[in-house]
Amino acid sequence: MRLSGLISGMDTESIIQQLVSAKQTKVDDAKKAQTKLEWKTTAWKDLNTKLKNLQSKYVNNMRFTSAYMKKTTSVSDSTAASIITGENAMNGVQNLKITQLAKTAYMTGGKTSLRTKTDADGDDFKLNALTKLSDLSVDNNGKALDLSTGTKLNIKSGDTNVELEITADTTISDVLTKLKEAGLNANFDETQQRFYISAKDSGEGNDFSITASDEIGNNVLKSLGLDSASANKIDAQNAKITLNGTEYESNTNVFSINGLTITAMKETAENVVVTTKDDVDGIYDMIKGFLKDYNSIINEMDKLYNADSAKGYEPLTDDEKDAMSDSEVEKYEQKIKDALLRRDSNLSTVSSALKEIMAGSVEVNGKNMYLSDFGIETLSYFTAAENEKNAYHINGDADDSSTSGNADKLKSMISSDPDTVVSFFSGLFKNLYTKMSDLSKSVEGYRSYGNFYDDKKMKSDYDDYKTKISELEKKLNDYEDKWYSKFSKMETALAKLQSNSSAVTGLLGGS
Repeated sequence: MRLSGLISGMDTESIIQQLVSAKQTKVDDAKKAQTKLEWKTTAWKDLNTKLKNLQSKYVNNMRFTSAYMKKTTSVSDSTAASIITGENAMNGVQNLKITQLAKTAYMTGGKTSLRTKTDADGDDFKLNALTKLSDLSVDNNGKALDLSTGTKLNIKSGDTNVELEITADTTISDVLTKLKEAGLNANFDETQQRFYISAKDSGEGNDFSITASDEIGNNVLKSLGLDSASANKIDAQNAKITLNGTEYESNTNVFSINGLTITAMKETAENVVVTTKDDVDGIYDMIKGFLKDYNSIINEMDKLYNADSAKGYEPLTDDEKDAMSDSEVEKYEQKIKDALLRRDSNLSTVSSALKEIMAGSVEVNGKNMYLSDFGIETLSYFTAAENEKNAYHINGDADDSSTSGNADKLKSMISSDPDTVVSFFSGLFKNLYTKMSDLSKSVEGYRSYGNFYDDKKMKSDYDDYKTKISELEKKLNDYEDKWYSKFSKMETALAKLQSNSSAVTGLLGGS
């Protein structure tokens, strides 16, 4: 138990805190340095994620010429067919005629309410899945369906044949089970008292039939509403198209022909025109999308590197926070966070490397070409906003107020000279890929593979601070305990002295 100057009258707590204040400062300084390192690591993690996303979303793919093999196909009558264009599709104009659409076999059964019996309320008896076929009548006159000798039904669906043996105990559910076993969709609607049956796929090869082995079986089909006289069946058929004079046939309405995936949607009396060409907008939008993300990252890096100094600002202790409002604390700490990567050497290395690649040349057919040759440039020093001087703008970009009024050279070149565009940009992105891979390679003790900052070193330094803080706090506590012990002994000695003095005074007759 620590004494507090009861005998001496001294403010022991205050004196000791002054004595240990120097060591407390060392603890606070270490904690502040650790906090700044934690904030700096968080800032780098955020920036690192954006760099990796830029690499995976654009750079990794745009170094390949195949990324620019974008084509688009239009149809003169968009209600007749839809077309997906593959990389191998050939540019040109073609004639398409759709002579027949694919159909799926479908049967709507006739009503099976042939039974003359009524239920307990006198209402017509309704068939259900558990109704036995032997309880059905063979015609509207109520003639009983005789199944005493049994019969068979054959269900053929595509290449599948299933035989159903009918007995007096066979139920509607059994019939449904066999239909499904044959690969058909089948249902008995108790409300409509009808069977509904369809093939699972379109095309002649997936058509189906249900036939009987004898006259009894024919009566069963009639009772179930599945004979040709009762049921309404749509036969399956293949789709047929003629492309450039050549006929093609498919069990579905989808045809894959020479890089085009054609989906027929309606029959046409005349040819419709199919036009395939390079997708200028698709290539343009891909380049524009990259530049938008690149600009966002490079502007952020410049802002972080050129941030105002936060000299004199250090993370707050708990006592310092208690003396401020939440908004004051947030504003104070944000000042420090904004300056964490100011003049950061690693940031400078990454940023400078990206800028160097983007400003560099790519050889195309023996000629060195630059982004400016495609109408992509940075703004002038005096026109560009602060920390946006390294961002690229596309001349003629309708979404860019700075350059929308200029001639659109990029889109024009994609349309008129796609080979040069592909050669340049695939080369540029190969250079970017190589540089970014080098910047994010693993470095023992400093950086993990795929990261653009020294994550391992930062983690190691952070752990070192934890150890250092623990050691400093132990020294502080020991030092504090030492002084409390000294003051405690002093108080004890004074107490004894006071007691002895009182005793002497008593012996001498003092009052």
